[in-house]
Amino acid sequence: MMKRVASLALLASAVAVTFAANAAPNWDGPGKPKVMFAHPAPQPAIERPRGAPPPTSLAQWTGGFTDLTGHSITYTMVGADPASSNTTTHVKVYVIPVIFTYGPSNGNLVLNPNTATLNGSKNIIKSLLSSPIFDDGADFTSGAIDCGTGQFTDSFQRCNFWSHVTTNTNYHTVLDYTKTKKPNKLKPLKITVSSSQGKIINNPFGSGVVGTYPINTFETNVHSYMTAHNTVITPDTFPFFISYDVYLTSGGCCIGGYHNRSGAHGTGQTYGYTTIVDSAGAFSEDIDAASHEAAEWLDDPFVDNHVNCQDNSILEVGDPIESLPNYGTFTVSLNGYTWHPQDEANLPYFGAPTSTSANGWTDTNHFLNGNVCPGQ
Repeated sequence: MMKRVASLALLASAVAVTFAANAAPNWDGPGKPKVMFAHPAPQPAIERPRGAPPPTSLAQWTGGFTDLTGHSITYTMVGADPASSNTTTHVKVYVIPVIFTYGPSNGNLVLNPNTATLNGSKNIIKSLLSSPIFDDGADFTSGAIDCGTGQFTDSFQRCNFWSHVTTNTNYHTVLDYTKTKKPNKLKPLKITVSSSQGKIINNPFGSGVVGTYPINTFETNVHSYMTAHNTVITPDTFPFFISYDVYLTSGGCCIGGYHNRSGAHGTGQTYGYTTIVDSAGAFSEDIDAASHEAAEWLDDPFVDNHVNCQDNSILEVGDPIESLPNYGTFTVSLNGYTWHPQDEANLPYFGAPTSTSANGWTDTNHFLNGNVCPGQ
C-alpha cells in the first residue's frame, strides 16, 4: 500500500522540522541541526576518452502545463512521455558505496555501507537492493486507486500521470541495478576525513553516532570518481552514491542527500547521493532519503525544471513534504523488513491541472490536503 511518500532533495536553503518526541538533539557544532537537502551548482562536463564516440544521453522526455498563474511551465523528466508511451523504459543504475574513515582525532571510526548491516541482517547495499527502490514487489496505492505493483519511483510516476496511465496501462520507468565486472568494476569511493572536515557526533535526530563531511568537498570527490570511471559511467546511466550514517554539511548539519548533473541540460551526466541511517525514527532512516532523491531525479534529472512556487523554485517533488511529521515517511513491508519511503508531490502541487494525477491530489497520499505551493 502506498501511504506516505516524502522525498529529500538538497536545497540551497535548509528546512527546519520539529524533532520526533524520542529524539534528543545533541549536535555540538554551530547552529541547531536541521533537516537539509541542497542543490549544488551543476558541475563541469566529465571529460570523455579521446576518440570515443559521443555517449548516449539519458532517456528523457519533455512536457509542460499552464500553471494557475497563467505561466507556461516546461519540464524534462526521465523515461518516456506517459501520454504517448505504453512500454517500459529501463535506466541502468550503478550503486556506488562511499566509505568514510575518521581518524583518532575526529572519531576513530570507519562508516562502511558494505560491512554495516540493516536490521541485523543484510549489509546496507544489499538491503537497499532488496528495498522498494529496486525490488518491484510492493503494491502502491493513492487512496482507492491502485497505481500498480512495482518499484517505488515507477509507482509514484504512474500515480503522478494517472490520467495517461489509465489508457497506457503498460507505462513504466524502471531502475535496473547493474553490477559491473572486471576490468571495469566500480569499486567503492573511499574518503578519509580530516579533523578540519568532519567528525563523529551523536545523531541529532536519534540514537547512536553519525559522521559529518562538507558537501562541496564531497562533490569534488564524486566528480573525480566519475571522471576516473568515464568509460563506464556515461550519461545514459544513473550513478547513485550511498553512504552509511553520514550527514553532509553546509554551514551546519544535516544533509541527507542530493542529486545533480555534470555538463549541459539534456546531455550531461546526472547522478545522486543519499545516506542510509540505521537509527529508528531518525532523519534518513533506511530509504527515507533514497526515495526522496530517486523520485526527484526522476522528475527533475537536470535540476532545472523551473516552477512559480515561493517555497520551491524548481520541480523538486520531495521538498514540499519533508517538513511533515516523521519527515513525511510511511511504511512499506517487503522482504521481511519495514521500509520508510517518503511521500511525493504531484504536478498539481506546482499548479498543473488536477486532472493529471490520481484523484486529482497534489501528493500521492493526500498529506498536503489538496494545497498547492505558495505563489499558485
